Amino acid sequence: MSEVRVLVACGAGIATSTVVMKKIEDLFKTNNIPVQITQIKIAEAASKQDNADLLITTTMLPTEYKIPAVKAMAFLTGIGQEKVEAQILEEVAKIQSK
Repeated sequence: MSEVRVLVACGAGIATSTVVMKKIEDLFKTNNIPVQITQIKIAEAASKQDNADLLITTTMLPTEYKIPAVKAMAFLTGIGQEKVEAQILEEVAKIQSK
C-alpha cells in the first residue's frame, strides 16, 4: 500500500490544523494506512497540490483544486466527525485504487 500524501490546512496553518492533524494521524494509524501529512496555510494549497493526494481543511476553500478536498470542521466541533472520517477513508480508497 502506497503512502498517501495529505495536506492539512487552516487559515494560518497553526492552531486548528494542528488539532485536525493529530486526529488525521490517528485515523490513518487505526486503518493501517501509511500517510505523510504536511501542515499548511490554505493560501499555500494551490502551490502544494501537485505533491499531494488529498487536502483536508478547516476553512472555506478559496478555489478549486486538482486533488480531492475534504472540509473537516467536524474534527473541531465533534459534530459529524464519523461522517467526515468515512469521507476521508472513501477518498483514500479512490486514491489507492488508481
